[in-house]
Amino acid sequence: MFEGQEYMKVQVLGSAAGGGFPQWNCNCKNCYGLRNGHIKAHSRTQSSIALSSDGENWVLLNASPDIRTQIESFPGVHPRSGMRGTGISAIMLVDSQIDHATGLLMLREGCPIPVYATEMVREDLTHGFPIFEVLKSWNGGLDLQTLKTDEEPFSIPSIEGLEFTVVPIEGKAPPYSPHRHDPHVGDNIAIFIRDRQTDQSVFYSPGLAGISDLVKSYMRRASCVMVDGTFWRDDEMVFAGVGTKLASEMGHLPQSGVGGMIEELAELSASTRKVLIHINNTNPILIEDSPERKILDDAQIEVAYDGMSLVFENRAQESSQVFA
Repeated sequence: MFEGQEYMKVQVLGSAAGGGFPQWNCNCKNCYGLRNGHIKAHSRTQSSIALSSDGENWVLLNASPDIRTQIESFPGVHPRSGMRGTGISAIMLVDSQIDHATGLLMLREGCPIPVYATEMVREDLTHGFPIFEVLKSWNGGLDLQTLKTDEEPFSIPSIEGLEFTVVPIEGKAPPYSPHRHDPHVGDNIAIFIRDRQTDQSVFYSPGLAGISDLVKSYMRRASCVMVDGTFWRDDEMVFAGVGTKLASEMGHLPQSGVGGMIEELAELSASTRKVLIHINNTNPILIEDSPERKILDDAQIEVAYDGMSLVFENRAQESSQVFA
């Protein structure tokens, strides 16, 4: 559906938080309900999106453990000619979380795809969780590019139609990180993507511990924000009976409550498209006829799903409404 169209497209490959939905070992209300057909919901793989300006060359933002299934579900990145190939031109990591980086290991059969990461993410994935050390034996070697946190726009070869800007955000390094309790700029980033032709833009941040003035300025500029939808309430893990940590302790801003994501998104222009992504299996917004989902619908906030397509053309915004 995208080929030959010269404007920005976003394909949601995965919309769930770590563990996916249903999570393999979880028997919470949502996971149990989905498996047994007791709730109106759809399964989801772990968070990742793909972007393109021409429908042929794509950059992946994050490489989840579900990447093989996600690639097979999206013909846009399938090999087109010859015995081997891919429509994936690059991969960009917003952090070093296992659910955002482990998919790199699944791509080891092909020639190395350029991987863009900050210095802090590079350090984590070299020492704390040494994926990059493993990938030195990638067929052709590891092609690692450094993302700078200086807010200078840059482009990616073969995707020159899109301009990328790294936006430093609040958050924590993963539990395995050598500096888990010593935060550094670059541990977590958001990406601001602008289509040079149409001036349409997307702010992508699947993890947000809080919304700084800097983050807010980029969100206000964006045609569409795709932001942290992990938890509905701060004590959700406790409330669901599956954990003890608060959302805030895990680096996520919940949707409800004073200063929550719903309130923050309400400050944006009515013309700004608002999409929640990286949704935890415990979040009641996964239930399509839940009261919480109704609150989002009334606030004109969408819930991302696997296979969701967003097309940005000449200031008009469209999205497919078909579940993959």
